[in-house]
Amino acid sequence: MKLHTLLTHLPFVKQMNGEDNPDILAIEQDTRKVKEGTLFICIEGSRFDGHEFAHEAIEKGAVAILSNRKLAVNVPNIIVPDTNRAMAILADAFYQHPTHELFLVGITGTNGKTSVSHLVDHIFRAANKKTGLIGTLYSKFGNKTTETKNTTPDSLTLQKTFRQMLNEHVEAVSMEVSSHALVQGRARGCDFDIAVFTNLTQDHLDYHKTMEEYKKAKSLLFSQLGNTYYENRKKYAVLNADDSTTEEYMKMTSAHIITYGMKNACDVRAENVNFTGQGTTFHLITPKGNRQVTTKLIGIFNVYNVLAAVSVGLAAGINIDTMINSLSSFAGVPGRFELVQAGQKFPVIVDYAHTPDSLENVLKTVTSLPHSRIFVVVGCGGDRDHGKRPLMARIACTYASDAIFTSDNPRSEDPMAILNDMEKGVSGLSYKVIPDRKEAIHYAIEQANDGDVVLIAGKGHETYQIIGDKVIDFDDRQIAKKCITEKYKKFQTTKRNTDFDQ
Repeated sequence: MKLHTLLTHLPFVKQMNGEDNPDILAIEQDTRKVKEGTLFICIEGSRFDGHEFAHEAIEKGAVAILSNRKLAVNVPNIIVPDTNRAMAILADAFYQHPTHELFLVGITGTNGKTSVSHLVDHIFRAANKKTGLIGTLYSKFGNKTTETKNTTPDSLTLQKTFRQMLNEHVEAVSMEVSSHALVQGRARGCDFDIAVFTNLTQDHLDYHKTMEEYKKAKSLLFSQLGNTYYENRKKYAVLNADDSTTEEYMKMTSAHIITYGMKNACDVRAENVNFTGQGTTFHLITPKGNRQVTTKLIGIFNVYNVLAAVSVGLAAGINIDTMINSLSSFAGVPGRFELVQAGQKFPVIVDYAHTPDSLENVLKTVTSLPHSRIFVVVGCGGDRDHGKRPLMARIACTYASDAIFTSDNPRSEDPMAILNDMEKGVSGLSYKVIPDRKEAIHYAIEQANDGDVVLIAGKGHETYQIIGDKVIDFDDRQIAKKCITEKYKKFQTTKRNTDFDQ
């Protein structure tokens, strides 16, 4: 595509220095990816300013530079007020508006985004649709899985990924949409067919500052669904009727609304919920008929996740029996209430719960399991919302018989300062502080006996720990397995020695 043709998609260009009209073969914002024929976009980030790398980009083959100020360069320099906004527009145009051809589902909310996106993906695949998935764990389509740095990638990466998906004949995409991404405009250019709201509880106040701003950020997904009613492409907002925020989001969207829940009046409802050692059963009530649901997932929060996914399926026109049959085979999501099994006779559960609400939900589910003592290993991330630290500590002490506070991803903060913040919420309560996460997991498993439950919360699927500016290998699941193996090896050795003495 010629540069001047591409620029017609920007209604107002502040200034353009240079009349050349080169072929644009790629668009990049990262100099490491620049090749011959690239339009390089200068983005001001929290750590780096792309304007400082313009000359490096030209040396690597960039034939034009998009910036928010005039630069001394020898290639066309396009100056716009906001390079982030311009990047979204140009990326959508360069990759030929890929989401116009995809059925796109966006999921936002504090908790449940990953589980709902995977459930939706599972349902779509059961309906014989070729699918794509973008979120916290990875970007995935066909046989290709790519690690994602953010829950929602930047607008340029998204549009490129969507075009790659179309090239692989993908039809439907489930995508997690974070509040950060909505505020920063990463989802601009995404033509969503369905927007899903899971819930809103305290998180990310280090970024949004207030719950009101956090709520407003999430609302952007629904307000941006459009203001028209095209019969050939209806837009839907799928909203949690049991969350008070839903009432406001209803006012912010012109899309058709489907509500789900268990308490308040709604379109898609679960009744007679029953938990077993193998999963959950409940009676599903929908506008398309009622069915009995059996799923391997456990917990009220997972019932809500299933209801959200079924609501998406109904909006997408998927047969209800196809959905119900698929739900019985859904095995779960890595790091979400994931059972670690290494021969022990007590449950060891790893979960991503890193907010007060998610931790409480998971612990409520744990208390519903047969148990004597409940051990919970929990920490809080550094450089993140300080206000949730004492809340999470209190929740841990409220539901667990043995609460163990430890490090999560301390990042640039002193781990002990984070633990001190947690302790402010549990004055007079019983708990143990073990700063080293590996030692904390080892302690919990070592102390647990048959009939007890161990919950390791906060990191879930993550395979690393961020300490200072270092990222070290660390997987709660692998650490737990090793601790269990060592515990039983030591037990067998002790037993043999005892038998010998007798």
